Amino acid sequence: MREQIAEALNEAVKAQDKKQVCTLRLINAAIKDRDIALRGTGKDKVSDDEVLGLLVKMITQREESSRQYENAGRLDLAERERKEMEIIRSFLPTQLPAEEVRKAVKDVVADIGANSLRDMGKCINTLKKRYPGQMDFCQASGVVKELLQ
Repeated sequence: MREQIAEALNEAVKAQDKKQVCTLRLINAAIKDRDIALRGTGKDKVSDDEVLGLLVKMITQREESSRQYENAGRLDLAERERKEMEIIRSFLPTQLPAEEVRKAVKDVVADIGANSLRDMGKCINTLKKRYPGQMDFCQASGVVKELLQ
C-alpha cells in the first residue's frame, strides 16, 4: 500500500498535479504519524489493513467537512474536499454494491448468532475485520439494525 502511494506521489510530482501531490502528502503524513505513535508499543510500521482504516477515516472526515462547507455556502471548499475524497478512494478496494453488503451482513449475523440490537457492535466489528475498506459501514449498520429489530 505504501509503495502504491509513493509511486502515485512521484507520478503526480512529475505531472505537476498540485492537488494530487498535496493530498498524497497528507496521506503520507498521516501514515508516518501513525508509525511514530506505534514505535512506543514496539511495532515498526502500520500494516496495510491499518492504512486502509486510516484512509477510510480520512474519507469520513472529508465527507463531514464537505457537508459543513455546503451548509455554510462555501461550495469551493466543499468541492475541494470532494476532490480529495476521490484521490483517497483510488487507493481503496472497490466498494461492495448494496445487495452484497446486505448478504455480507446476513452472513455475519448468522455466523455470530446475533439476535438483538445488543449484538450490533459485534456484527460491525466482524464486518470491519472481514471487509476492511470494502463497504460503507454506516450503510452496513443500518442493515444490521434492520435485521436485528
